[in-house]
Amino acid sequence: MVGFDVSSICNNDFSKKKNQGMVLLTMAVSIKFLKPTCENGVCNKASTTQIAFFYTSLYTIAMGAGGTKPNISTFGADQFDDFNPDEKKLKASFFNWWMFSAFTGALFATLGLVYIQENLGWGLGYGIPTVGIIFSLIIFYVGTPTYRHKVRRATRPAGDFLRVVSTAFANARLRVPSDSSELYELDQQYYVSTRKRRVHHSPMFRFLDTAAIKKDNVNSTTTRQPCTVTQVEGTKLVLGMAMIWVVTLIPSTIWAQINTLFVKQGTTLDRRVGPTFQIPAASLGGFVTLSMLISVPMYDRYFVPFMQRRTQNPRGITMLTRLGIGFLIQILAIAIAYLVEVKRMRVIVAHGITRGGEVVPMSIFNLLPQYVLLGVADVFNAIGLLEFFYDQSPEDMQSLGTTFFTSGIGVGNFLNSFLVTVVDKVTGRNGGKSWIGKNVNDSHLDYYYGFLLLLSAVNLGAFLLASRKYVYKVESAAEGGGGCNNKEAAAGAQLEGGKGLLLDVVPTAAPLGLQV
Repeated sequence: MVGFDVSSICNNDFSKKKNQGMVLLTMAVSIKFLKPTCENGVCNKASTTQIAFFYTSLYTIAMGAGGTKPNISTFGADQFDDFNPDEKKLKASFFNWWMFSAFTGALFATLGLVYIQENLGWGLGYGIPTVGIIFSLIIFYVGTPTYRHKVRRATRPAGDFLRVVSTAFANARLRVPSDSSELYELDQQYYVSTRKRRVHHSPMFRFLDTAAIKKDNVNSTTTRQPCTVTQVEGTKLVLGMAMIWVVTLIPSTIWAQINTLFVKQGTTLDRRVGPTFQIPAASLGGFVTLSMLISVPMYDRYFVPFMQRRTQNPRGITMLTRLGIGFLIQILAIAIAYLVEVKRMRVIVAHGITRGGEVVPMSIFNLLPQYVLLGVADVFNAIGLLEFFYDQSPEDMQSLGTTFFTSGIGVGNFLNSFLVTVVDKVTGRNGGKSWIGKNVNDSHLDYYYGFLLLLSAVNLGAFLLASRKYVYKVESAAEGGGGCNNKEAAAGAQLEGGKGLLLDVVPTAAPLGLQV
């Protein structure tokens, strides 16, 4: 496939921007006049110029990361040909191993770079990843001639979305035909000649079907051109993904506990390992990464083949089923966190501990199960979400899917901060004991974890309801010969002329989905 590819250009331009930001940040912590002066471990206040330079480097990195993260996984997945059965099978594992490589880098940063920054200097600590980004950018350039560049079929995909919504609103009073074949759609030959994918009608968000009512069925003098079923279904997919996105915000909030309350818990516990060494409370977060790195190969090499033999699904289980399992594991993790906190509070009462600085005689490794379970949960929900949003995005809008993924993580973190602030103020007013006070030894973290557990259970119910409503996309594209690339195609929608290649078949909505 040769042609114009937005993902490739974005990866190129924003990788440069991220690299520039890392260079600036390395300079900010290395060059003497760009950092505050320090004497005997006491540093002077940074000047306005130094602060401006530092924040400029951070925002430059943020701009670069904002451009590369939604596109790099999309561009990688686009290297696989959906019309090649072998490549499509490999593509099913792509997101597992893409996330595996990302978390391998995160583990190196947690264990290696943090040590280098604290013991050898911040300049070297930031210089190493800067050199790594430059090296990766060179590799990206070298590989450019071999990449597949996906041709952009639609000129304004976002414009199609707005046009469907406005047309549906204009036709809101019209009656939708009971037979979906009476809705407006272009001939199959159009999709053959343009190599676009035709998306078949689904019963989801039926109110949008008014946008595809043919002019012949409209008793008015309107000159508005009807939208095609494919365009309408593209809009339905975006709304459907938004629906799933909403019920993933609470799980993202639970994941945010790793770097907040879990660490706060850990600072109060006995962190000794041996006679002299104390493990940093934040270091337990490395077990999330480690458990995920162990679980990804087990999932891809053992769990998926095992489930394939039982479900005949190339992915082993459906994408929404994968998310549901991940959410259940998260609930188990927060339940264990609640029980550990109850145990910690009992130890505090037994030993009469009240001051915040006192160490609770209880090993920090009591927190290990909740960290490990969150790492295992990520194999199901984090990777599953990335794959789901990419797979279900309309053609030419795959980057929007990965934007759903990254924005969900960001909103989840904001939601976590909001919940912590509100709960702290509400429970601590009128002289009451705050659930999340500064002194964790005189607070009620167990109540807050119980609240998160209840919130997660309610959210799981909402997720199951959204899953029942969601209908996976069914799309086809003619590829001379007319075979099908999966066993479900035989029972799926029949394509015009019998010459289509069915890429994803789910005729009706079902609990947790039934699709390849």
